[in-house]
Amino acid sequence: MKRLQMTTYRSPIGKMDIVLDGETLVGLDFSDNPQRLCGQLSRRYGDFELHRRNETTPVHAALDVYFSRGGDPFLGLKLEPGGTAFQRRVWGELRGTRFGSTIDYTTLARRVGNPRAVRAAASSNARNPIAIAVPCHRVIGRDGTLRGYAGGIERKRWLIDHEQRTQRR
Repeated sequence: MKRLQMTTYRSPIGKMDIVLDGETLVGLDFSDNPQRLCGQLSRRYGDFELHRRNETTPVHAALDVYFSRGGDPFLGLKLEPGGTAFQRRVWGELRGTRFGSTIDYTTLARRVGNPRAVRAAASSNARNPIAIAVPCHRVIGRDGTLRGYAGGIERKRWLIDHEQRTQRR
């Protein structure tokens, strides 16, 4: 059975669950949807145990920087999202999406080398297990509208607005 550590972070838009495998971030999601996070971890690890970790971690420090000053303080963190080869390409491309900018699903599919795989890219985006650090919130509809976000559209709007505000500073 896989043993993982879990801690929480209080963000300006809600409490978040941080899941670590040693010092590697394997899950980051808003706490109001624990079934989603547990489902992702179960699909990835099968049987697993979550053990409460009370001390702060480098993930806490990166989130503090992100929410206060913006930028991409997650680049130095060890992340392991799991996933299929295609999902990993999508998530890698998301990490390369510039802070404060957005892309659409068609552009995302093209950037991962399969311009016809728009739905697969969107599905991979939706299955991202590491919110914010793998910035799936930066993907919007081709017409500029905000499309689904596991944390909720209002949080997605807040994150995009936050990044655009802090980028201008």
